[in-house]
Amino acid sequence: MLRTVYDDDHEAFRVGFREFLVREAVPHTARWESAGLVDRSFWEAAGAAGYLGFEAPPSYGGLGVRDFRYNAVMSEEVVGLGIASDGFSMHNDIVAPYLLDVATFDQQARWLPGFADGSVITALAMSEPGAGSDVASVRTTARYDGDEIVLDGSKTFITNGSRADLVVVLARTGEGEGGKGLSLVVVEAGTPGFTHGKPLEKIGRHGQDTAELFFDDCRVPAANLLGERGGAFRVVMTKLARERLSIAVLAVASARSALSLALQHCRERVAFGQTLGQFQVIRHQLAEMHTEIQLAQVYVDTCVLALNDGTLTAPDAAGAKYWTTELQWKVVDRCLQLFGGYGYMEEYPIARIWRDARVQRIYGGTTEIMKEVVSRDLGL
Repeated sequence: MLRTVYDDDHEAFRVGFREFLVREAVPHTARWESAGLVDRSFWEAAGAAGYLGFEAPPSYGGLGVRDFRYNAVMSEEVVGLGIASDGFSMHNDIVAPYLLDVATFDQQARWLPGFADGSVITALAMSEPGAGSDVASVRTTARYDGDEIVLDGSKTFITNGSRADLVVVLARTGEGEGGKGLSLVVVEAGTPGFTHGKPLEKIGRHGQDTAELFFDDCRVPAANLLGERGGAFRVVMTKLARERLSIAVLAVASARSALSLALQHCRERVAFGQTLGQFQVIRHQLAEMHTEIQLAQVYVDTCVLALNDGTLTAPDAAGAKYWTTELQWKVVDRCLQLFGGYGYMEEYPIARIWRDARVQRIYGGTTEIMKEVVSRDLGL
């Protein structure tokens, strides 16, 4: 089915970004997977090429372009080429709105230039050992002491965590119970009392730097408060829709990539005197997956346009997130099955796609939480 969400400018951007990845990322992906993180020089190259923080105003090094279709193009190309990192989506899709929509002019002047040129790697720190999808349950504290904010606590499962230069931290400032007493505080690397943990060993996404963060009497200027004191819950809930859509874009792209590999394999692999694709049971499986991916793509494309015009709702984004990630897992697992024993071998790309897919149903809000978000909108 012909997609109409992109125009010529987006497709030209796609070509340029793909060439950048083929040159700067593909040759290093295996090494990044082994190391558990991406070279800092890669982010500097991405910044120099204009692929980081492009939504920021030109005065801060960006392009002033706020069109999520460009973000979606980048996600599709990263997945399609098998790049071992979620860094672009974290930086451009998830952290960017906090700095662009919530930060003051003074804060933007401090942080956006490095955000756009690749010299500053960013992270968003919400999840804790005892608080994942339940954002209102965070226990990291941020108390005021004169003109400083003092943070104590820890965060876990933080993308870009071991190397982040600037972290947006969700902490409890105590204005009320639950979500009413939460604030966002920006912590910069090198701040006394702020410690990066080592990259965590995960089942998949080995090239994605994921780590714990620790705050022990960590003092930052009160000017690092992002947004209103005690007003973070509302901000986070608003920004989560974009984060969940970003995950949905990645999910559909991953499912499409897995199906492409399976189709090629089924055209070439011979068993019992014919190719796998000539068996009716397999042809029908491939037809089902193709159709399901097409349907998911139409919905996600519609959500992308809704985000652009400001009409994407939290329930719509939650529905997109859970539906596409569940579909991604079903498709990827079914495609691996078609490879037989070879699908379980690390040298085959389908194996990496399979292990990388599992977390999609967890982070950004589990499938179960997403269904709760959708159901509340039904008046239940």
